[in-house]
Amino acid sequence: MEDLSLLSIGLLALALLATGVVAGIIAGLLGVGGGIVIVPVLYYMFTALEIDPSVLMHVAVGTSLATILATGTSSARAHFKRGSVDMDLLKRWWWAIAIGVFAGASLAGNISGGALTLVFGIVALAVSANMMFRKDGSHLADKLPGSPLKEVLGFLIGGISVMMGIGGGTLGVPTLTLFNYPIRKAVGTAAAIGLIIAVPGTLLSIWFGWGVEGRPPFSLGYVNLVGFLLIIPASTLAAPLGAKIAHAIDPSKLKLVFALFLGFTGLRMIYGVLV
Repeated sequence: MEDLSLLSIGLLALALLATGVVAGIIAGLLGVGGGIVIVPVLYYMFTALEIDPSVLMHVAVGTSLATILATGTSSARAHFKRGSVDMDLLKRWWWAIAIGVFAGASLAGNISGGALTLVFGIVALAVSANMMFRKDGSHLADKLPGSPLKEVLGFLIGGISVMMGIGGGTLGVPTLTLFNYPIRKAVGTAAAIGLIIAVPGTLLSIWFGWGVEGRPPFSLGYVNLVGFLLIIPASTLAAPLGAKIAHAIDPSKLKLVFALFLGFTGLRMIYGVLV
């Protein structure tokens, strides 16, 4: 992919368009979104296109974070209008999340692609296990812990999320509901957390990837502009199709299928790094 032939650019564009479609359908089917769908699909697409393995995961993460800028803004605004964003919690928590984002992005920008892939693989396995085995309504405590544990949780959510290229929902919602947080408030607040992660995360992905060799064509740092421009409209158009399919299929089975997909992806990534 080092040359800029029309064929290589065309293949890249088609692969990224397909990424948006697949991500949109899965998001519509399961009510999930952001990087937890986009990053694995980009990983497989970039692998098939023989993108340099040393930057493959960095570009997948950076591009995913950039798409969250658009999708996260829309989602957070919608939840805010419905009153489902806990602004009091955000006012007390945003700085810990932001520090975690800067720490995680700085670490991600200075470690190998293999190490970054390993991080995603391990956390993907944990998310998969949570989806498969955690019972609805189960929680660890009746409310969020006090300081400093609450700030530590925010730091970890920000740091791990930015390293994985995901928004606030994947780790934020399970964390909040684990402490008996109402699900609607958890989802809405996590959408706002996604912006706290995506804005500095995208800028730092551009910074750390500036001038790095082996990136796909038309990349700004570790953010692939073709992916950014194609994934957003494709996923937006495909999501209603996924939602339509979801009404015809048992959602619990869909959740299991996606959990298995995440588990398989996590194991494949870990195996690829360690073997």
